Amino acid sequence: MKKLVKRFRTLEDDLKIFIKTELNLRHKVKKNNKGIFPISGLRIENPKIFKAKKFACRSLKGKGVQSRIRVIYAYFKKQDKIELIEIYYKGDKENEDRVRILKCYKR
Repeated sequence: MKKLVKRFRTLEDDLKIFIKTELNLRHKVKKNNKGIFPISGLRIENPKIFKAKKFACRSLKGKGVQSRIRVIYAYFKKQDKIELIEIYYKGDKENEDRVRILKCYKR
């Protein structure tokens, strides 16, 4: 996150807005904005692991939600809790770190 914040100065504030709006819509209001997807093939039932592909970063002017920044998070339905796992820029890295996810959440 520290490296990304140096490159994209608005990232921390953008992430707060994203959590307050998009994740709230997806998990509390149950509205699918077609920008957040469960990650398949992990064999983890609880928590559910999601990838957000639509993330608006104001530092990337003119890109809107097509900023190519990805947010990976775990959603614990019973506790209604979100844990951020990873955030990365698609230009630096192609996909999420599945090894990290499995290490943290596979029981």
